[in-house]
Amino acid sequence: MNYWLVKSEPDVYSWEDLLKDKSTVWDGVRNFQARNNLKAMKKGDLAFFYYSNEGKAIIAIAEISKEAFPDPKDTNWVAVELKPKKKLKAAVTLAAIKADKALSGMVLINNSRLSVQPVKPEEFDYIVSLSEK
Repeated sequence: MNYWLVKSEPDVYSWEDLLKDKSTVWDGVRNFQARNNLKAMKKGDLAFFYYSNEGKAIIAIAEISKEAFPDPKDTNWVAVELKPKKKLKAAVTLAAIKADKALSGMVLINNSRLSVQPVKPEEFDYIVSLSEK
């Protein structure tokens, strides 16, 4: 299993929207590195649901329910399907992630603008444990 982080704005598409919809097509990604990450996602992989700009925190976990397929809005790009897995007990803020030396190698810190990014298994587990404190 692989782990990921996907970014959204709560006023564009929120965790509550995903819960209500039960699944969504994660489309509109127009960055080659992010596209390659979408292509690498496998059914059953888990992804942190991160609010960028407004909130700046990991708030939940989604599951990849359908692997990469042509983006319905532009078939030169790809999309995946996500479904909700669980909301974290407490949000883990970007400030907390940056302040924690154990997470200093995270892509979120070193390539913060990337909208779809890999997360190492140990980073994933550590962030989940931080959310439970």
